Amino acid sequence: MKTYYFKSIPKAYRASYQRLYMQQNLDTVQVACMIFFGLNLCIRAFLSLLPVSVTHIHNFPEFNLANWACLLLTPLFYVAGHQLARQYSWRKNAISYALFYVIIFCIYLSLCGMFFNFVATSDPSSSIIIYLIALIAVAGVYTFEYQESLLLTIVNWLFFSLLLLYVHADPTQIIYNELLLLCLLLIFFFISRHIYSYRADQYMQLQIIKEKNEEIERASLFKNDVLGMVAHDLRNPIGAVESIAMLMEMDELDEDTKENVSMIKTSCRKAFAIINDLLEVARNDNSSHMEFVLVNLKDLLQDVVRIWQRPGAVDNPIILHAPTYPVYAEVNQEKFQRVMDNLISNAAKFSKENSPIEITLSEKDNHVTIEIMDHGVGIPPDLLPQLFDRFTRSGRQGLKGERSTGLGLSISRQIVEQHHGRIEVSSVVNKGTTFTIKLHQVKNG
Repeated sequence: MKTYYFKSIPKAYRASYQRLYMQQNLDTVQVACMIFFGLNLCIRAFLSLLPVSVTHIHNFPEFNLANWACLLLTPLFYVAGHQLARQYSWRKNAISYALFYVIIFCIYLSLCGMFFNFVATSDPSSSIIIYLIALIAVAGVYTFEYQESLLLTIVNWLFFSLLLLYVHADPTQIIYNELLLLCLLLIFFFISRHIYSYRADQYMQLQIIKEKNEEIERASLFKNDVLGMVAHDLRNPIGAVESIAMLMEMDELDEDTKENVSMIKTSCRKAFAIINDLLEVARNDNSSHMEFVLVNLKDLLQDVVRIWQRPGAVDNPIILHAPTYPVYAEVNQEKFQRVMDNLISNAAKFSKENSPIEITLSEKDNHVTIEIMDHGVGIPPDLLPQLFDRFTRSGRQGLKGERSTGLGLSISRQIVEQHHGRIEVSSVVNKGTTFTIKLHQVKNG
């Protein structure tokens, strides 16, 4: 922690930090006013209910007058502080007014404490401990710049010295108490500055983190914009290459040329898949709002299965296990279907031909659960923690050599979380993998 005993924090943070801690000082003064007023009420009850012979207060008239003065002045401080706190956010020179008010209140508080103890006991030595407690309380509760801490230190020293003369202490007592006072005021100053340093250090760290987060957010938005533009612009040249390949197929070609054209078309399809993933990432990152509709998930999953069971889609049978009754949830159909397509494609990629892919829909305790389970090669335990990370290195080639962009599962998790749900994975090597999606259920009717 960097300390600021005889200096302020860097200028870049000084004004905002001062505005923050002065608001806290104003709030603290109001609490202190209520506590101090309550203490004076207790003293008034103590004086009213018990005779002077029991209380043994020296200089009773002065003590009694001081108590009444505190009962009258403390509410005025409270009202003034309440008005300042209400106007603090918009009033011009609010910090200057608040600073003056807080310093006057601290002087008032310490002066009252000193006066009560001096007058009640006529013994400066017995006041030192209570005075120390008061100083530490002020140092710990309020935040001041070093100039204000020095001012309070000097003012306290002057008042204490004047009260020593007021009670006609002998020279030995004056010297002894002045030395004690010097120690107390040094303790007060350094506690005040140390607490200021601690709070300032915390504040600056939070501000730096906030600034870094804003920079990261701006960089992320810029990256997504560039990503979206680049991916979008790549569609045209790749589409042109695919169109030329399709035109070439119309001519009579030898076997080598046909194989090359087929490779071109396959590469174009892979490039389009990568572009679609990049565009999806950019859209999801830039979208702060998603439209949801009430959907019967049983019907939605049946449509998904029907599409994937068309000839040429996958060689794996896809089996849906669902209740006989409708199961409702609020989803974005287009996005959620993208999640199911990613997970089914992923399951097929790592499963042998004719190995079934099972989709199970269930509901329990106001939650809907969808499980996509394959019986393929499984995922090694060391790859599971990074599986949903963007551009993850956990991506592997499929059983037929399919390459992974490292984006499909990241996109799926992003979409599920935008649905206020969660996605989990469990896997056993050479036995299969299960992805589990959990959403909030909506009761229909």
